[in-house]
Amino acid sequence: MANMQGFGMMIDKLKKNPKTIVFTEGTDARIQEAASRLLASYFLTPILVGKESEIYEAAEENGYNIRGAKILDPAKYENMEEMVAKLCELRKSKNMQPEEARKLLLQGNYFGTMLVKMGVADALLGGATYSTADTVRPALQIIKTKPGHSVVSSCFIMVRPSATGENEVLAMGDCAINIHPNEDELAEIAICAADCGKIFGVDPKVAFLSYSTFGSGAGEDVEKMRNAAAKAKAMRPDLAIEGEMQFDAAVSPRVARTKCPDSEVAGHANTFVFPDINAGNIGYKIAQRLGNFDAYGPILLGMNAPINDLSRGCNAEEVYSMAIITAALVDE
Repeated sequence: MANMQGFGMMIDKLKKNPKTIVFTEGTDARIQEAASRLLASYFLTPILVGKESEIYEAAEENGYNIRGAKILDPAKYENMEEMVAKLCELRKSKNMQPEEARKLLLQGNYFGTMLVKMGVADALLGGATYSTADTVRPALQIIKTKPGHSVVSSCFIMVRPSATGENEVLAMGDCAINIHPNEDELAEIAICAADCGKIFGVDPKVAFLSYSTFGSGAGEDVEKMRNAAAKAKAMRPDLAIEGEMQFDAAVSPRVARTKCPDSEVAGHANTFVFPDINAGNIGYKIAQRLGNFDAYGPILLGMNAPINDLSRGCNAEEVYSMAIITAALVDE
């Protein structure tokens, strides 16, 4: 885990008010290694979903001590009928029947999400073997968006270790969920990313990125980012938000002095809003692979409870870090 102020703050917060997190893939070796570390820490209790015999067998085979973890098997869950009834109620607009609900709840992703909905767990982390869609779909159907939010978005927290000990921390959104966000959605994405960054010690300076800087270029995409920036500023005048701007103007003080000398964000931006998922996904991966940033995410924002998605290529260290991030978002 990157050594940064944000993680220390999150762990301190969890020590004062421990949480419970459900992992939807209880037999996965990476999940089990992270769970064994959490069990030794006493600030975050893991619930592993799956067949008890298979989970213990896998733990023994991999050499992980998961004693103390709660193991819940959907096929043997004692409150399944209550859960079935609750899911039918939540999906009554789709006329869901008990038989269909029961079948869905035998899947770890739906079962785990309902554990959060019913208060058995505070948060959920999935996706070590599921696709992003399979983690997000149950969350959208069951947990739903927070009041005042119209969209679920995502943010990556990018961390570059520094020799001075003051690590560089950036927030980037939306790089994983919304394919072609409109102006209103982009404004919401920016605000969510800025608030997420604060949890990691970022003092947000938000740049809406484009191929144009303050009118140097023209076109529909330029107008979209300019209008979205204006909407975000109107919604949250307490945040430093500007756009549209090119990436070099956003991060280079020298370029900013030439292109937009009067901007308080340009040259110092640390929270980036991309025009669409193409730009966002490419952008964060360039920072990760060529800029030597560690990428934490996608952190899903705008939902009633913290549900987060892992990359299928993740390692145990990333699972452990994402579990802490996810639990720290409870009550935010």
